[in-house]
Amino acid sequence: MNIYQHKSRKSNMDIYSLCLYLCCAYLSAAQRYEPTWESLESRPLPSWFDEAKLGIFIHWGVFSVPSYSAVWFWNYWKNGHKDINNFIKRNYRPGYTYADFAADFKTEFYDPKRWAAILQASGAKYVVLVSKHHEGFTNWPSNYSWNWNSYDTGPHRDLVGELATAVRETTDLRFGLYHSLFEWFNPLFLKDKENNFTTQDFVKMKSMPELYELVNRYKPEVIWSDGDWEASDSYWMSKEFIAWLYNDSPVKDTVVVNDRWGRGDICRHGGYLTCNDRYNPKALQKRKFENPMTIDKNHWGFRREANIEDFYTSTRTDFYICTNY
Repeated sequence: MNIYQHKSRKSNMDIYSLCLYLCCAYLSAAQRYEPTWESLESRPLPSWFDEAKLGIFIHWGVFSVPSYSAVWFWNYWKNGHKDINNFIKRNYRPGYTYADFAADFKTEFYDPKRWAAILQASGAKYVVLVSKHHEGFTNWPSNYSWNWNSYDTGPHRDLVGELATAVRETTDLRFGLYHSLFEWFNPLFLKDKENNFTTQDFVKMKSMPELYELVNRYKPEVIWSDGDWEASDSYWMSKEFIAWLYNDSPVKDTVVVNDRWGRGDICRHGGYLTCNDRYNPKALQKRKFENPMTIDKNHWGFRREANIEDFYTSTRTDFYICTNY
């Protein structure tokens, strides 16, 4: 082989490598997802979720302080629920407000490493923590929830961040976050609602910025959306968010999302389906689904007034977990 032949072969290899690089770059670009359900639902679910089978859902927030009736305590109270009104009169001073409960949300026994050890020992493969429920209180120091978050008031801790770190450093579980799109009594949301959701001030100034903040800061591999049912996914800008999540977010290759992204989307659109709480289709489904199962037969959080018969037995709970996932 002379030097010219060697150079020719080297040039051919360089051209081949360049073509291969360009093809890969083209394929990568072609795999970007558009903000439409048709495009978003063409993305395969990451294999880890298909193999996980069992996760743990943790509801925790200001509603944990009264621990009475339901995690919807504030909503029921504001709407004149007789039993809750009597509970407040019996136990708290006149003029007491829901915001006053936040000061007592101290979490003094919260040990995230201990929690992580229990989660690992349970056999679960992922955990989903409530980052913000419908009350609007964020369990992390959000830049979009001034003075109504776990760092500015109550425990003065980053509850989300501490558990995320403990789970990742001491277990092999995947870490996920629940987030409520709406907030019952946020003035911005109520104004958008009054405008028949033709304005999006709440979404643009509160709800979506929080979601981007959560993903960029904590990198959750499950986004469990909720609080969507009053408005369409166009109002919530859900498809745009999920497209970013799948294309450009720090968890784009591993993240999964559920189906609660706008009125009418549940059991139809999203990553995997939940359809309804305690979902039991009693038959194999065409799409991957999750059974959002509770321990309490009727409620998601701890209730101080609950009786033993209000809870599922271990056999009944195991049946639901094993047959519906």
